[in-house]
Amino acid sequence: MLPLIVVVQGMLAAGIVVGFGFIIPDITDATALFLSTGAPAMLLLTIGLVLVPQAVARMRTDGTFEFMRSLPVPRLLMLAVELTVWSAIALPGVAIGILVAQLRYDLSLAIDWGVLIAAAVLVTVMATAIGYAIAVTLQPMLAQLISQVLVFFVMLFSPITFPASQLPEWFQILHDYLPIQAGADLLRAGLASQVYEAGARDVIVLFIWCVAGVAITLRALMRRK
Repeated sequence: MLPLIVVVQGMLAAGIVVGFGFIIPDITDATALFLSTGAPAMLLLTIGLVLVPQAVARMRTDGTFEFMRSLPVPRLLMLAVELTVWSAIALPGVAIGILVAQLRYDLSLAIDWGVLIAAAVLVTVMATAIGYAIAVTLQPMLAQLISQVLVFFVMLFSPITFPASQLPEWFQILHDYLPIQAGADLLRAGLASQVYEAGARDVIVLFIWCVAGVAITLRALMRRK
């Protein structure tokens, strides 16, 4: 399934860049840059918060998850392997999204590789850890339902492909404490460092959510049947 998943998430990256551009009439260079640099964040968040809990929920339903728990493998190592695999699946979409954006809008990017790599890894691990935590702490059907709600929240109600200023003030405050905008802003700073800057607060917010997701998942994995 790995090649198929990679192909699908590549198509998703291209669809976000090209498809969202059709919604905006007379798109300007600045808008195209904001949209294109937000697409990788949307892709990584969608995979971590939607695909991961759905996959783990299916594993719990068919018994695969309990079989993995029965193996004489440290729980931390089991989680580390899961995070590594999902990161390997998710990260190629960043490159695909960037390539499609440059071809579609002829963008001029000033990539800060240090910030971009660190942000991509941190966002992927954070989203995957939270998605995994949702899947192992809730009933499989409820976890799948929540993942479906999250995909709409990420794609339509989060300031990833549009500025936060377009949201109501209370919604802007909410996103100050959620990891979605923080992840998008860090990736944007890595892709277009000539326009956007990375903030220490974004790193702190992402780190806190990442630690929380890992801690909840490990506690659920170590819990007795």
